Amino acid sequence: MDDYRHILLATDFAPESRCVGERAVELAARYDARLSLLHVVDYVPLELSNDMMLAEPVDVDGRLVDEARDSLDRLAAELGQEGAQRWVVLGSTGPEIKRTAEEHDVDLIVVGSHGRHGLALLLGSTANAVLHGAPCDVLAVRVGEDAQG
Repeated sequence: MDDYRHILLATDFAPESRCVGERAVELAARYDARLSLLHVVDYVPLELSNDMMLAEPVDVDGRLVDEARDSLDRLAAELGQEGAQRWVVLGSTGPEIKRTAEEHDVDLIVVGSHGRHGLALLLGSTANAVLHGAPCDVLAVRVGEDAQG
C-alpha cells in the first residue's frame, strides 16, 4: 500500500469532531500528508406558500454556509491546522464528500461513525454513504457511546 498524500477530514461539528480531527491530524503527520477539512451544509429547500410573506428576504443557505465556515476555522485552529485547505459546500452530505475527494485527489477520507443501531442503521449514515462509491480509502472513526478507548 502506498503512503497517503492527501487526507480529507469530513466533519459534521458533532461534539466528537475534535477526536475525529485529532485522528486525521495524527495520520497526516505519520504519512507526511496534506490535510484538508470539509463540512457539507445539507441543502434544505425552503418553500413558503403564496399566502406567507417574509418582512425581508432571508438567505438561509448563505447564513448556514457562513456559520459553517466560522466553525470550520475554529476546528482547524483547535487542531493546530490553521494553514489547512478548508471547504464548505452546500448539498447532500455523502455525494458531496465523495465529489470533493475526487476533485482534489484525496486518497483517504476520515469521518466520524456514531455506531448507529435500529432504524438509524437501516436509514444509513454519512460514514456508510461515503464508504460506498468513495474514490479512495475511508476511515470511519468510531465515536459516541459505543466507542472503545
